[in-house]
Amino acid sequence: MTTKKISCASSPFIVRRTAATLAVAVFSCVLTVGAAAQPARWLDPAQDINNLPRDGSILFWSGNQQIAGFRNTALLSPVRHINRGDYVKTLPAAPRDLSGVSYSIEGQQHSLQDFMQHNHVAGLLVLKNGEIAHEAYGLGNREDHLWVSFSMTKSVVSMLTGAAIADGYIGSVEDRVTDYLPQLKGSSYDNVRVRHVLQMASGTDWDENYADPQSDVATSPNDMLELMKFMGSKPRVAEPGERFNYNTGETNLAGAIVRAAIGNNLAAYLTEKIWKPYGMESDATWISHGPNAGELGGCCISATLRDWGRLAMFAMSNGVLADGTKVLPDNWMSDSTQASPGSNNYGYLWWLNGDGTYRASGIFGQGIYFNPAENLIIVVQGAWPQATGASFAAHRDGMFRAIEATLK
Repeated sequence: MTTKKISCASSPFIVRRTAATLAVAVFSCVLTVGAAAQPARWLDPAQDINNLPRDGSILFWSGNQQIAGFRNTALLSPVRHINRGDYVKTLPAAPRDLSGVSYSIEGQQHSLQDFMQHNHVAGLLVLKNGEIAHEAYGLGNREDHLWVSFSMTKSVVSMLTGAAIADGYIGSVEDRVTDYLPQLKGSSYDNVRVRHVLQMASGTDWDENYADPQSDVATSPNDMLELMKFMGSKPRVAEPGERFNYNTGETNLAGAIVRAAIGNNLAAYLTEKIWKPYGMESDATWISHGPNAGELGGCCISATLRDWGRLAMFAMSNGVLADGTKVLPDNWMSDSTQASPGSNNYGYLWWLNGDGTYRASGIFGQGIYFNPAENLIIVVQGAWPQATGASFAAHRDGMFRAIEATLK
């Protein structure tokens, strides 16, 4: 493949956040890569470089632009690198027949193949008892391709917060945010606890309306220091812990808290605490606030499908490595997946289903479904034509439940 020069107006990279209901850090860039292709849904990865988006928000990419962009975020934005080690955790193959999987949407039955097509799935991995029960790819993806995760990354930040507590860098979730981010002293974040940020319940005003170009998430600065000033200028609209308000800006603060506590970058901490020792198979990347800046706490680790499966297994084991080393506090995952006072379906940056199952979720169809009681994990990577949508979510949830019922 011939590599063409990629450049962005006025700086090496431009990173711009905007929003969607469930999550988002987005980036836009002007690329010198030739004309955009017409939309297509089965892109040959060898053609990615010819289809990378020329400009505009990621929310409005389509077809080949979307697929090429999701597969190549490191070509579009500054990133920090997450490195694999020498040890690779084996995922044994134990294929299960899912040809009979069927779910109903508005009275119409759909198969697993219907789901793959309808939801524009790039990868589907089903792990049962730590073994690969099913693995499938679409949109030209292969097992060695990275794919952007969007807000699934928030749940990783939750686990890194737990690791920092276990290591003694953070005292507890009851610590004040301003203990780690003193720039916020004298703002509405006074007396806000780390727990409140993880629950998206600081009580600070925030508008996550992606359709409004004047919303907070559309106008907030990318630079981390400027973002903290922006966040600190917002008024308090509720007492901390009382009201859930989905807030991508605040999850960037969650990442900044961990960085400040550990004195290092999140990608380096993730590498040494989880990625290498748990046995991830491939390197990964994490979009940053700019060249030489820290990572977005709210978005955008790019990793392979199987490594997301391994990371999910790490989470469901409560952060215990193969040698018995405990990376997370004893009750971290159970605490993280308990309903918060402000929301019955949100914990510490995890979505809760109210029945013991829970999810990591990102826009455009990214997700991990956890059923600890059944030792079941389902990972999905996708390219929905729009950031969110009731029909896509219904098919996703129907597929989760149908696979779950089949493998019981």
